[in-house]
Amino acid sequence: MSAGYRRQVNHTPSPELFTWEFATDPYPAYAWLREHSPVHRTRLPSGVEAWLVTRYADARQALADSRLSKNPAHHAEDAHGKSKTGIPGERSANLMTHLLNIDPPDHTRLRRLVSKAFTPRRIAGFAPRVQELTDQLIDGFADRGTADLIHDFAFPLPIYAICDLLGVPSEDQDDFRDWAGMMIRHGGGPRGGVARSVKKIRGYLAELIHRKREEPGDDLISDLIRASDHGEHLTENEAAAMCFVILFAGFETTINLIGNSAHAFFHNPAQRSVFQDAVERGDDALLDTAIEELLRFDGPVELATWRYATEALEIGGQQVREGDPVLVVLAAADRDPARFEEPDTLDLSRRDNQHLGYGHGIHYCLGAPLARLEGRTALETLFRRLPDLQLAVDPGDLRWRGGLIMRGLRTLPVEFSPR
Repeated sequence: MSAGYRRQVNHTPSPELFTWEFATDPYPAYAWLREHSPVHRTRLPSGVEAWLVTRYADARQALADSRLSKNPAHHAEDAHGKSKTGIPGERSANLMTHLLNIDPPDHTRLRRLVSKAFTPRRIAGFAPRVQELTDQLIDGFADRGTADLIHDFAFPLPIYAICDLLGVPSEDQDDFRDWAGMMIRHGGGPRGGVARSVKKIRGYLAELIHRKREEPGDDLISDLIRASDHGEHLTENEAAAMCFVILFAGFETTINLIGNSAHAFFHNPAQRSVFQDAVERGDDALLDTAIEELLRFDGPVELATWRYATEALEIGGQQVREGDPVLVVLAAADRDPARFEEPDTLDLSRRDNQHLGYGHGIHYCLGAPLARLEGRTALETLFRRLPDLQLAVDPGDLRWRGGLIMRGLRTLPVEFSPR
């Protein structure tokens, strides 16, 4: 261990991280880390060494700490002066300049621009379209009696919704679905089919931005162009990068919110009954708290995106050196018993629930209202229309997607009475 790091002293063997067993249920390992090594230095599967922040108080502080930059340029080179291998990004595709990878003042400027287009009014007005898409997708498998909730429902819903929001013409949306499917199936680095999909999306977005500048419509891309044309400064690369991150971050979080929530209900039948009763009664207050609890209990984002120390600092008693990568483990923080009573229990009526499922601070997820709308609409409609929905395989046969940031199932086979 290098000088400058404080050695963790305990006599309990540490859990093995980032295995398939860990991916299936990481929460026992996170509980161990919170108790024995709450700010934990580890080698990631990519070979990069990073700090994992697991306690709620430390996580909330780190998410808002301006000394932790989002810009990968702050990542220190290794001891041999080699390049920053293993840090994810999209530099080669000119998609790097987006809200997840920049700091103020650029972040402030770009977020202000996107916020003008991503208004609560637009999201509220989009609710009927989300409901229409939800019903259409369920109609597509309701008479079969079986479905894969990921492939048939949770995946296409946010793809089509975000395409509509961006202003992608309906005749092009299946192409987006194919490209996005390639990225989510083979995530983990800009190579092979993923690189081709990113390149196709980048080229398409550049062309669409040109078309929208000539013929603007009532969509998010046109709003970004209008904001840029009225005194703000948004380059074409920045516009394409914003659309890319809205597409990619938006659809994967919603897939996981729907899939993880259904999975949680299958394993918690009493709370599922509470949810279905609230749907039948139209109990909006309970349904709102239910979505927040599902986000806390097994949320779609396991770790917040990368941060890098711009100077030496202390987090949770650990000395972090300048240039060190820091990963805030949202899933661990949201199960911290120091913050949440009985954190491993799903309780849809939980009131004091300031979870970190969509982050905290200036990088709080801008698309969270849309994800909540899509997740709630999907779950309400699914369990109302298919009330006897059940898992169609042994729980041990389910597999979770590999990856560092997101947490979600590969498939979720279900069965129900045909409608």
